[in-house]
Amino acid sequence: MAATALHQAIGTLYSHGCFHQEHGTASLRLVSNGFRVDIRLLRSESYQSRKRNLVVSQASTSQTSVSNPVSSPSKNATTESRKKSNEAALILIRHGESLWNEKNLFTGCVDVPLTQKGVEEAIAAGKRISYIPVDVIYTSALIRAQMTAMLAMTQHRRKKVPIVMHDESEQAKSWSRIHSEETKKQCIPVVTAWQLNERMYGELQGLNKQETADRYGKEKVHEWRRSYDIPPPNGESLEMCAERAVAYFKEHIEPQFVAGKNVMIAAHGNSLRSIIMYLDKLTSQEVISLELSTGIPMLYIFKEGKFVRRGSPAGPSEAGVYAYTKTLALYRQKLDEKYQ
Repeated sequence: MAATALHQAIGTLYSHGCFHQEHGTASLRLVSNGFRVDIRLLRSESYQSRKRNLVVSQASTSQTSVSNPVSSPSKNATTESRKKSNEAALILIRHGESLWNEKNLFTGCVDVPLTQKGVEEAIAAGKRISYIPVDVIYTSALIRAQMTAMLAMTQHRRKKVPIVMHDESEQAKSWSRIHSEETKKQCIPVVTAWQLNERMYGELQGLNKQETADRYGKEKVHEWRRSYDIPPPNGESLEMCAERAVAYFKEHIEPQFVAGKNVMIAAHGNSLRSIIMYLDKLTSQEVISLELSTGIPMLYIFKEGKFVRRGSPAGPSEAGVYAYTKTLALYRQKLDEKYQ
């Protein structure tokens, strides 16, 4: 009975969430239909790799959505729910060109905004997904990913407003509260998470890529950039980036699909490669050769507990993209009827 009530509550948690933070541990208390769930979200300023110790600065204090929280169902409940759940869409977007991309600098976890070209790439990406449903958005804690998500959503036909969730303090939560239920229905929660950040490039951050190759040698720099388990000096390898990104995806994002939610993730080359490695079951050798273009969305369909890649939508006029499933086709039809 409790599991059933939990799944029924997931879709209506906007108005039932109560968040409390104490001593570095976040507690999310949800009340729905007379039954309460306490979720303890342990937060740490550092984590330890299985192979190396690496201190990673926590770039954001936000790890979960207040307006659209999701608890993790039990294994049996998750399996049962997946059998019953409707299909859902997953959109992945690598951020557009940043100011340090333009200068050919190693960026990593340095918080650098988009260039004008990056802004245009984000808007173009938004046009490609303007007919695909989005219920919740996840981004990294870095501004270039957040800008990409926000700009993309300005092009969506549904015209919902993306709202960044602020739960870093009781005051922040209180000051950003929306007091109109009707307005809430017209918003999309945006959850920021440092676990989705680009991999941390350590001592290479801020260095010119060509000058670094001249200093250390092209082969060594290529090894740092393209190997799976060899990190740059005091930085992260792709393997280490994948550990945090995939763990966050499985714990916080995947339950959204079980609940029938459509999700967009705006993040970075390496964090998205890590997630794609998990979704497509790629080997460590296959993922290091995976290239993701900036500002080009990739669509997956979640159905019967599996993710199926559907490629990149070319634009709203490409009927085939929206005819992949009956749900997407119906969604587009309703948008055409409402906004034409």
